[in-house]
Amino acid sequence: IDWLTPFDYGSQQSDYIGRRQPGTGQWLLGSAEYQTWLKSQKQTLFCPGIPGAGKTIITSIVVEELTTHFQSDERIGIAYLYCDFRRQDEQKADNLLGSLLKQLTQCQSSLLRTVKELYERYKDKRIRPLFDKISKALHSIAAEYSRAFIVIDVLDEYQAFDGCRTRFLSEIFSLQAKYGANIFATSRFIPEITEKFERSLLIEIRTSDEDVRRYLDSQMFRLPGFVVGSPELQEEIKTEIIRAVDGMFLLIQLYLDSLIGKIAPKTVRAALKKLPTGSGAYDYVYEDTVERIKGQVIDAKELGMKVLSWIACAKRPLKTTELQHALAVEVGEVELDQENLPQIEAMASVYTGLVTVDKESKIIRLVYYTTQEYFERIQKRWFPNAEANITIICITYLSFDIFEHGYYQTDDEFEERLRSNRFFEYAARNWGYHARKISTLSQALSQVLSLVVVEFLKSEAKVNASSQGLLAIKHYLRKSKYSQKVPRWITGLHLTAYFGVEAIVKLLLDISKADKYDKQTSLLLAAKAGHKAIVQLLLEIGKVDIDSKDESGRTPLSWAAGKGHETFIQLLLDTGKVDINSKDESGRTPLWWAASHGREAMVKLLLETGRADVDLKDSYNQTPLSWAAENGHEAMVKLLLDNGADISIENRSGWTALQLAALNTYESIEQLLVIHGAPEPDDFIGFRSCFCKVVFKSYYIYFHNLNREGLGGPNLYILYLILKCFIAASLLLFWPCNAILSNTYFSVLLYYMQFKE
Repeated sequence: IDWLTPFDYGSQQSDYIGRRQPGTGQWLLGSAEYQTWLKSQKQTLFCPGIPGAGKTIITSIVVEELTTHFQSDERIGIAYLYCDFRRQDEQKADNLLGSLLKQLTQCQSSLLRTVKELYERYKDKRIRPLFDKISKALHSIAAEYSRAFIVIDVLDEYQAFDGCRTRFLSEIFSLQAKYGANIFATSRFIPEITEKFERSLLIEIRTSDEDVRRYLDSQMFRLPGFVVGSPELQEEIKTEIIRAVDGMFLLIQLYLDSLIGKIAPKTVRAALKKLPTGSGAYDYVYEDTVERIKGQVIDAKELGMKVLSWIACAKRPLKTTELQHALAVEVGEVELDQENLPQIEAMASVYTGLVTVDKESKIIRLVYYTTQEYFERIQKRWFPNAEANITIICITYLSFDIFEHGYYQTDDEFEERLRSNRFFEYAARNWGYHARKISTLSQALSQVLSLVVVEFLKSEAKVNASSQGLLAIKHYLRKSKYSQKVPRWITGLHLTAYFGVEAIVKLLLDISKADKYDKQTSLLLAAKAGHKAIVQLLLEIGKVDIDSKDESGRTPLSWAAGKGHETFIQLLLDTGKVDINSKDESGRTPLWWAASHGREAMVKLLLETGRADVDLKDSYNQTPLSWAAENGHEAMVKLLLDNGADISIENRSGWTALQLAALNTYESIEQLLVIHGAPEPDDFIGFRSCFCKVVFKSYYIYFHNLNREGLGGPNLYILYLILKCFIAASLLLFWPCNAILSNTYFSVLLYYMQFKE
């Protein structure tokens, strides 16, 4: 079931609950609101809190309490999510839903059947199921539990872009409405989020004085000996810190750390009087912490600032081994010197409360979102050249002699490269993103950057190795030879076009005479990534075929339509030269890609040209309308119908858009199609034959399963569906005027049949 989602929150839960001070959080667990939420169905407990209030630790306590309380009851399903501001690219609605589905399936092994059926349906297509398909499977699984608990931490760290957060929450609330699920959620005080929980039980998360005192009691041993030996001074410290933190859990450790280097009681008391309070407290403490790092001996200072700049600016969370390799890179060298690797212990000594390491995943990260926000605000002050330096380190690493081999021919060789060169994957996949963020540079640094980057991009072998690291993604739907399913023709210009690094593209075009093919392919790569400036540059500099096709027959317009790059589509359409009905190898047009992915704005742009053929069929004989109907895109169906889409076209299996919508139980789309003239045929011979096929298929599946597994479990359920199918078929045969394909039992059974095709 790992193919459902890349997320596994188990290690995060272990890390967070491991940092809990025993006994803390009881104020929430013992509250009337929590007890009501725990004991009643269809309840939502919303727990907002100010930055640094300890929301994530509270969430981990709730998860731990639920799993302990219900560990012996398989009828209770528990699933949880930890949102993370550093993983926005991965935090898509379908991934989060997939994680909930994965966790609820793991709670009961008997439920694996549903996920296995979904896997069997999609494995040959080599794609992951769409949001709606995952949603249906999740609803099916939720229905099997007597109760379900869904826990979501820091919703404010989940992207609101493109309505993702709203769509995800709507789905969660739908689960609650239908199956009585209980929801626990935390967030900052964000109006867009809090308004969605207006009718929920509510507890504001604020660190209690009792919890602060309990934590401080356990940490006094870390302070100088004169503090440890003075109960009176310890009590002063506790009193002043409790006053200063004012409910902000994060400040406790930071305030405590600020006292560790003090040399006398007087300096401790002076520091206590200066402890800041309120919203400016974090900046003050972070500033003081960085100053303490800069005040260390020269080697520790340099290491500390490098560690902070990497963690604050990295595109994704880094593992300690990745950071070790990055810090060991020496510009100008052709290999990594193992003796230059900093020890984990040495790195840990300079963190000074700003950084933490997850014990299970070995990921090193800033302690909280507030820390990240601070460094983003003052990056130009503390790390003015961080993006350029990171780019140079990445490119230097990718330029090592060990990558002269270029492409590796087997998965084993490729994976050994990843294991032996721990920073290779990050460098290959992210150097361009860092390069794109570079703004102004000194002349000297600019020259170094240009030299390093250009030399790397001119090396065919190293570019090949890097592109394999960038594009070879191990997927659970295609496990074997995944590293070989990457293009062998990638050049330096292609890579820079892919990342959208305009300055380097210009540089490469100036110093090399890129042939037409090179520019053509760069145009396609820029189109896939949505880099409008690169496309404009390539169209202006040389003669490029705007309808050039990749190995799948897709054009820049096709990629832009499928990806939803609206400004880029407009740029291509404005040329007046683009073939709007160009088909790829599967017969799919740009309109098909936009419609099947629910890109309403893209479809409108294409239709407004007056040149898009709404009824062009793909290799399955399906039109954009039938795909939109099958995937539940109601607004898209209406838009296509309003623009003259033929409602009666059948696909290769003889199914119309109405039947495909019914098959997937999209009742509102069925009604929409009927309103627009989709036939409810007087002659039900076609439907009768279809039902006969279903009945015979049902018998086949039932007896096949019975022979293989025996009567019971899933087979009883199939038999139940067969009986329902007979009832549905009888109704259709004898009362055709009342019969439409949306009959629930028939649709469910036929949907099940698909997995057994």
